[in-house]
Amino acid sequence: MEIRSLNEGDDRLAVSEIYEASWKYVYRDILTREYLERIPAGRWVSGLDFSDRIHLVMLDGGRYIGAACCCASRFWEFDGWGEIVSLYLLPSYMGRGCGGPLLEAAVSALADQGYRNIFLWVLEENRRARAFYERMGFQRSGVCRADVIGGKAVEELAYCRRIP
Repeated sequence: MEIRSLNEGDDRLAVSEIYEASWKYVYRDILTREYLERIPAGRWVSGLDFSDRIHLVMLDGGRYIGAACCCASRFWEFDGWGEIVSLYLLPSYMGRGCGGPLLEAAVSALADQGYRNIFLWVLEENRRARAFYERMGFQRSGVCRADVIGGKAVEELAYCRRIP
């Protein structure tokens, strides 16, 4: 397995496919099927070039299998914190020990930029992800926010971790 920063020569459609496949798998019992089925190919391509974000890719033998994104907090409640915006794997790689190294690479990228406090949002109903983040040293902060995704009201919980 290789984890590295996204570069100019990377196949952005292949990276977007990680997000698309992961959303359709992970959120299948949380969001509506109609919404998930309407996610177009390439949906995340344009977001991969935000210059204020660090994009990481995970490869297995040259195949894109995971992606993560992190940056300075986009939310006033966490001003001065680093934020993990996203972390996704192809469904066939979930539960195989790939998520931890990808998450730690994102945490390290933020630490390299001087952040000692890191947070992320996770859907309250995404129990598998919440358990994963807790195993990785993140704790629920008590901060939450309401959102609507695909017409469904959801609650997002902030999970935090301090880097020594």
